Amino acid sequence: MSEHLTIQTPDGPMGAYLAEPAGTGPKPAVLVLQEAFGVNAHIRSVCDRIAARGYVALAPELFHRTGAGLEFSYTDFGALMPVFGSLTNAGLRTDIAAALSALRGREDVDPSRIGVVGFCVGGFATLLAAEECDAATFVSFYGGGVLRTRPGISLTPIIDGVTKVKRPILFLYGGTDQSIPADDVAAIDAAMRATGATYEVVTYPEAGHGFACEARDSFHQPSNDAAWARTFAWFERYLGAGAS
Repeated sequence: MSEHLTIQTPDGPMGAYLAEPAGTGPKPAVLVLQEAFGVNAHIRSVCDRIAARGYVALAPELFHRTGAGLEFSYTDFGALMPVFGSLTNAGLRTDIAAALSALRGREDVDPSRIGVVGFCVGGFATLLAAEECDAATFVSFYGGGVLRTRPGISLTPIIDGVTKVKRPILFLYGGTDQSIPADDVAAIDAAMRATGATYEVVTYPEAGHGFACEARDSFHQPSNDAAWARTFAWFERYLGAGAS
């Protein structure tokens, strides 16, 4: 079952896509943080996939300050950049907190068993969430912008905040991702190692940026399958099995 709903935030209403599994509750849940292209068919399919494994899945529209239901083509960066570039760390914190509160307030969700997964800018937002909120666990797919500022983008680096990470986090990267080179991955790994937090960094050598999105030219089936198997094993370890 799925539906579109509205979450109230301090900055106005935020649309979201919710996918619910069959079975009785309360169930574990996963907050799904979008790519730069919106809560589009791919992100909705991710929610559906997570729900099929027994987790309530919620994907908030992080572009809600600009407009409702915004989706962008994977090739039309001219239309995308003004909206994507307007995202801020403070806005992401606000939206993540509101979405987690919405999940915790649901009768079918176990508030102690909520995880976060994100892709691309959502992967960045997942690490930000791990630094700022108390969800049970986190999975970041190819989150960029962690180490340095990027032209035309308002988001600021968050590497110094990893000292605040207290819950387990899994990082997934592509070995041929030119936007997140191996040196950056090594730097994130080193920073996390110094914190003593529970974490893993996994790189798929043949994968590029966006390797887990079937709508992108960079989609790489073997890496996608391996990453999702690891992700669901991670969620089962830290959230418990989904509802049956």
